[in-house]
Amino acid sequence: MVSEPNGPRPTLEAVAARAGVSRATVSRVVNGGAGVRAAVQERVRQAVTELGYVPNSAARSLVTRRTGAVAVVIAEPETRVFSDPFFGRQLRGISRELAAADTQLLLMFVEHRADYDRIGRYLSAGHVDGALMFSLHRDDPLPAMAERAGLPTVYGGRPGWASGSQGPRPLYVDTDNRGGARQAVRHLLGRGRRRIAVITGPLDQTSAVDRLDGYRDALGTAEPDPRLIADGGFTAAGGERAMAGLLDAAPDLDAVFVCSDLMANGALRTLRARGRRVPEEVAVVGYDDLEPAAWADPPLTTVRQDVEEMGRLMARLLLRLLEPGRAAEADAVELAPVITEARLVVRESG
Repeated sequence: MVSEPNGPRPTLEAVAARAGVSRATVSRVVNGGAGVRAAVQERVRQAVTELGYVPNSAARSLVTRRTGAVAVVIAEPETRVFSDPFFGRQLRGISRELAAADTQLLLMFVEHRADYDRIGRYLSAGHVDGALMFSLHRDDPLPAMAERAGLPTVYGGRPGWASGSQGPRPLYVDTDNRGGARQAVRHLLGRGRRRIAVITGPLDQTSAVDRLDGYRDALGTAEPDPRLIADGGFTAAGGERAMAGLLDAAPDLDAVFVCSDLMANGALRTLRARGRRVPEEVAVVGYDDLEPAAWADPPLTTVRQDVEEMGRLMARLLLRLLEPGRAAEADAVELAPVITEARLVVRESG
């Protein structure tokens, strides 16, 4: 019989008595231990169901040395995270993968430099089994903190920092940013555009650096006209300001590759305000193919990356790393970094 809602909580001893086994056997079954025959495991599980037994998470953690939780650390202020659909889509992929593995998600942001100390203390205190970190910047102390704490970690984006140890290479999930940028700019060149500008993200992030490098690759020069390059900070307002600066510096530009759809929407606002027709006078290509691409007027030609799938892959990689005995095998083939495909999607803007 299942325990009454307001009655005493079923104990491990009660489950053992119902199943006709020892308390230690019940503990091994409940905590996923080995060495228990299948028939005995089935009796224990049936007793757990009949009694409505729920394991004490604190006691279980002492036995398994696992918390059942993963920290997701985004090195951005929460205002940026909640205003950019990129983060929501990536978190959705992470959340779904962790939920399927009965693992809790703990979300942490970096609002100020002082937050690094708080996050570092938390990660090193054993509150989580591992961490997923993304939107890191070049001088970010988070990777070193995770390394010092011995915390299994998977990164979103190609690492751009120097490792302080000779241990396994960092595990990460990224898209082919450089290849995607090449596709975008070659598409514009194929449409006859010759004065192609670029609006980058912050160049202390590898995704922005790789997309700028892809722009240079497609143009066939390591030193493009500096008047055609502007930083939009991966925000809509930044894209708006960067487009205005580009038009002032190079009024003869006839195309712009914008390194995120959010910035591209800002660039389109500036072009409309300046009376420049898209794509007739200025062609625009974005990057991401998220909601802002569908909202754009005209609909945005963009480079698609599967952001939700990247989130799922990050979580999946970490869960595999957390399997018993796997932490020392991070450099094995099956636990190698993952690079996903980037693909141009042609619409009306360019």
